[in-house]
Amino acid sequence: MPNKQWTFVCMSDREDPVRQFSLSGGAMHYLASLGAGFVLTVTALSMIVALNGSARYDVLKLQREKALLSAEIGEIQGQVAQMEGSIDVLIEKNENFRLYAGLEPIDEEILEVGVGGPGMLTPESSPLWVEDPTSAAVTFATSYDIQALERRARLLSESLTEAMDSLQAHNDLLRSRPSISPTDGPITSGFSLARLHPIYHDERMHEGVDIYAPEGTPILATAKGVVSYVGWRPGYGNTVEIDHGYGYMTRYAHASKFLVERGQSVVRGNPIAQVGQTGTATAEHVHYEIWVDGRAKDPQDYILNGVIP
Repeated sequence: MPNKQWTFVCMSDREDPVRQFSLSGGAMHYLASLGAGFVLTVTALSMIVALNGSARYDVLKLQREKALLSAEIGEIQGQVAQMEGSIDVLIEKNENFRLYAGLEPIDEEILEVGVGGPGMLTPESSPLWVEDPTSAAVTFATSYDIQALERRARLLSESLTEAMDSLQAHNDLLRSRPSISPTDGPITSGFSLARLHPIYHDERMHEGVDIYAPEGTPILATAKGVVSYVGWRPGYGNTVEIDHGYGYMTRYAHASKFLVERGQSVVRGNPIAQVGQTGTATAEHVHYEIWVDGRAKDPQDYILNGVIP
């Protein structure tokens, strides 16, 4: 096959003569290969530059993200330190609160609520350890501190709940314990195992106290409770009895008028009846008894006027 010739004619709008170039087929093939190689080389270099720039951008981005993450962890560590200080204050207050509630303080070792032993996670167990041991150690320590705070906060919450329940029980007990005089007046006859009866003139047990007051004077409930009896009892006359719970019962006798009904709830200081002279009595007064677990007690040991309202 004859060797083909390639002829290129170059023309200009100027007065320059027309130029003509002739290339053999082999030369033309060589130039085409050289051009293609040049294009491929330029393309490859462009891709390398682009990839290198992208990699550098990714590295800078990761560095910025790491710096931001480190700063955020630092802020969290500062907040954890503040929370630890607040928890320490709460622990001190909780100790006083428990004492007020009649409970023993929490043991210091329990307050530490530490963990440890075989199988416990370590910084080395984190996948981050292989890539960045320093960051892995910091994040592990921060996470550990937060978990410790959570455990201490949970323990304090349980302790405060226990103290509140105890205080509530103590408060209810105090409100249910007889502590005032049922009326304002002098005691004319005290508690006695063998008192000379003013009417029958023999020695009999006087299971309460007699308090003088004009007829119609209000008789007050001496503690919180539920009225368990309203009616007539031989010797006592018109009588009101209140069940206060916790083994306490009070009795108010010789009333002239009832102001409550059976089953009614009362609190300390509520009027329940009026002073009278019903039953076996020589003058107007209220006969007042306190029973604790089925045994009569001297009411004067329970009258704390001005101490417990």
